[in-house]
Amino acid sequence: NGSIVPPRITLEDSLRRKKPALLVFYVDDSRDCKLYSVTISKLQEPYGRAASFIPVNIDTLLADATYTPTEAGYYYQDLIPQTVLIDQNAEVVLNEIGQVPYEQIDDVFREVFNLLPRSESVELKLRTVNDINAQLTSE
Repeated sequence: NGSIVPPRITLEDSLRRKKPALLVFYVDDSRDCKLYSVTISKLQEPYGRAASFIPVNIDTLLADATYTPTEAGYYYQDLIPQTVLIDQNAEVVLNEIGQVPYEQIDDVFREVFNLLPRSESVELKLRTVNDINAQLTSE
């Protein structure tokens, strides 16, 4: 997703601002990662402003490095794609390997933001825009 690669914010900055962060570990030439990017893009629609979306190309991680909990490399488990959701309290609330279904990540985001479960919530839809622009006048 070109709108989140490269990431606009670091994990450290996101945690400092007490903003949830979704880490997605990937490799450019992985078919699974490319397919999974569609799910991440769909999640970005409702949560992109409220949470930090931080894609991490594992080719940029140093193999012998020691990372701290404020660095994305700390959470990487040597498999891709990997999805880690860290809440506003810096707690890992989701850590999954593979193509995680949209609904599973959405459910955790809903818990993080204290939203109604999907089964009790109205589906969010964009409003349609009228093609006709009319102006009322007093003639």
